[in-house]
Amino acid sequence: MTVSLNDIAERAGVSVKTVSGALHGGSARMSEQTRLRVKEIAEELGYVTNLAARSMRQGWMPLIGVVADELITSPFATEIIRGLDGAARASDMAVFAMTLNGSRDVGAVIEEVRRFRPRAIAYAAMYHKTVALPQEFAETVGVMINCREANDRVTSLVPDEFGAARDITSYLVESGRKNIAFINLPGLLAGELREAGFRQAITEAGLDGAGARVLPAVRRAIYSDRAHSLVLSHITEMMSGPDRPDAILCGNDRVAMEAYAALRRVGAQIPDDVAVASFDNQVDIASRLDPPLTTMALPHRAMGRLAADILLGGDMMPGELHKLPFQLVERSSV
Repeated sequence: MTVSLNDIAERAGVSVKTVSGALHGGSARMSEQTRLRVKEIAEELGYVTNLAARSMRQGWMPLIGVVADELITSPFATEIIRGLDGAARASDMAVFAMTLNGSRDVGAVIEEVRRFRPRAIAYAAMYHKTVALPQEFAETVGVMINCREANDRVTSLVPDEFGAARDITSYLVESGRKNIAFINLPGLLAGELREAGFRQAITEAGLDGAGARVLPAVRRAIYSDRAHSLVLSHITEMMSGPDRPDAILCGNDRVAMEAYAALRRVGAQIPDDVAVASFDNQVDIASRLDPPLTTMALPHRAMGRLAADILLGGDMMPGELHKLPFQLVERSSV
């Protein structure tokens, strides 16, 4: 037999409104003792929330919908979803995602998400970029994760790429490295911001900022890990010339893995001859390289948690841009 709110109210000796407030976060005022008592009775009787009925009353389901812009193909997808899901579950909410890729229209995917009547909708991207949402959906999406809305109409959470590059470069300088080359990711917003942070740190250190070497990791105008790599040729040329670098900063951990192989090929030791540092902290790569790789960890889980707080709290002004800091993970490559 289905257990109703009336059954719980009768057993607890309180009103149905109080039971609803205790179980569903309503506005009814009660002591913590009453709240716990109601929950214990509900569990004892085997009460299960009727989500359809609750949706009819509230106008939404206890869900956060995510428009996943190729996110599921990213190795960092789990970190964003874990952060979002953990914070959502603390508020008795669940998270679901709909994939957006090159063959699907963003408006159609948002409408598909809306059919489930979620409490809120987030837009999460595979990598840091700018996204132009159609005007009619700018108010539908509550927060952008790992991307920025092109017209600043939606609160956006992005990694602080500039700050991360400045910090890791300063770390290399403080470790005694004075001739640092940067093998960067061409054509990406993250690469552009990281180059600016790298040059800022070089200048602040009193080194030759204008002559700092920034080289593309691939031959293509836009970085892809499937594009023809230039890492080996760059390192071979630099290490055979008179101006050998004593540190190489890499655009991501995959590039760093290639740099390790190239340095070994030319007989250079890490970190004795050349220090290597990177971005992303793909643990399966960074921790298994020999020596383990010093890298800047992306704040994906923190972005997911903050996104849930914004969506469920509703106290952020639309259009705010939040830059979340990376975390330095020190290993043995510096």
